[in-house]
Amino acid sequence: MVKVQVSTDELVAGRYRLLEGVHHEEGREGWHGQDVESERPVTLTRSRLPAHLREEAELRTAVRITRESEALGLVCPGRVSVVVDVVEDKDFLWTVTARPEGVPLSALLGHGPVDYVRAARIGLGVLDVLGAAHQEGITHGDLSPGQVWVEERGGVTVAGFGLMGASASPRVTAPSYASPEQARGEGGGPATDLWALGAIMYEMVEGRPAIRDRGGLEATFRAVERLPIRAPLSAGPLSPAIQGLLRRDPVERVPESVVREALTRILKAELDEDSMPTESLPIFRDLDAPPARRVWGKVPLSRPVLLGGALAVTVVCFAGLTAAGGLSERGTSASGPAPSPRVSATPSPTPSASPSSTVAQQAPSTSPSPSSSSSTSASPSPSHTLTEDPPTGFFRYTAPQGFSVELPKGWKPVRTESSADGSYRVTLGASGDPRTLVVTYSTQLTSDPVAVWREVDTSLRGDSIAYERLGDIRAVTYQGYKGADMEWLSTNDGVRERTFGRGYLIGDHEGFSLRWTTPAADWDTTADRGALTTFLRTFKGGSQ
Repeated sequence: MVKVQVSTDELVAGRYRLLEGVHHEEGREGWHGQDVESERPVTLTRSRLPAHLREEAELRTAVRITRESEALGLVCPGRVSVVVDVVEDKDFLWTVTARPEGVPLSALLGHGPVDYVRAARIGLGVLDVLGAAHQEGITHGDLSPGQVWVEERGGVTVAGFGLMGASASPRVTAPSYASPEQARGEGGGPATDLWALGAIMYEMVEGRPAIRDRGGLEATFRAVERLPIRAPLSAGPLSPAIQGLLRRDPVERVPESVVREALTRILKAELDEDSMPTESLPIFRDLDAPPARRVWGKVPLSRPVLLGGALAVTVVCFAGLTAAGGLSERGTSASGPAPSPRVSATPSPTPSASPSSTVAQQAPSTSPSPSSSSSTSASPSPSHTLTEDPPTGFFRYTAPQGFSVELPKGWKPVRTESSADGSYRVTLGASGDPRTLVVTYSTQLTSDPVAVWREVDTSLRGDSIAYERLGDIRAVTYQGYKGADMEWLSTNDGVRERTFGRGYLIGDHEGFSLRWTTPAADWDTTADRGALTTFLRTFKGGSQ
């Protein structure tokens, strides 16, 4: 690797002539150029040199960058800009590649937003390259619109592999596309690339970045780490995938396979639009988003099962947070088979609680004011046991997944999701009834239910409309197990809703959650209070 000083009037490394600037981002600039020795067209990118590369041996840096790009060039021929030369220029690094087809995505975005179908097509092309890289153990770590080249017919080439390497150093170019973990200086992995992809697709459909550059690394990193991201308004059915990728906790980001399925469905729906049956709907339709520019079927759906348009195919931890592994929506039939939870053979109740207890020591607030900032506890009535007949208007429902609960007559599963790790989520309700009960089983939980709800609280503040938590997060004992409760308000389709969530652990990483949502104005009615009391008293999870 040769050390040189370069101006735009000079040859880079005495060999590469700069012809035309093609993109500019914070810490990165790109040019079309020419190799004067071979007279071949090339592309040159000058990137701010990360600190860890300044300390690394020059030859080792060049070899690693070229090897990574060459390895990916073999896996994704024609879809990765293979580096042919690396040149050091003081605090910057030049990478020289064969000139890709098309134009940088940053140049395309200079003409305004693109429709969600084109955004999905470009996003899927980038995801294919990232997926191949991750399979090879390679993380990009520096992805931005300037590193994505788009052909007129839709092909995508990704540049910039190798600059960040496996270092834990935060990115130093295009910081507004940095993930929160990078902004905190924690480096990144595959989940970091997925955040950048979400930020790129967000900008494609909205015509503005998810986080604007603040004019300096530290200021922009603070914005990435702390500022909420407004839900996209023009993403149509792409919105849930984008929001799922922009989860601040990397563990909660939706996996590549789930995003790929979402984007593929959108593109297939576009191709089949004229012949698509009216009863068909793309599985990632964002029910919280404004109407899309096209009709996606005429079957009316009940209220959204995910608050704030969160991705509909990921496992939720207790109340709507995505757990690692995600949920595919293959087989969403209410009566279809689903994997049974791998429940621990030896549950782990808290030492101070009796395993025979069937009712939690704390129940949701019964305050009639939906805006109350605190809540009082009240125990559900113990007048019924699981051996007694259901109360009037209820029936005993046993799900194919193994759990059981007493439901209002006429209720049934309206949505079922499951994943390969045994996690699942079932939404129960009835047509015309605005209330829902969501039952979630997860195999990826931490050992502190209160801490999980704190994460949920943080996530909902960024994802939900007019979100307001009611009172404190409360530790409870439920059926002899360690658990926690949280209540909150949010607005959906102009209706103020109130949600009560209870999560509890049945093993080291396994647990259930119940989430009851109803119009806030009806919260303190006899019917709604009785329904919640019945759910909590009669729920039995799987082989628990």
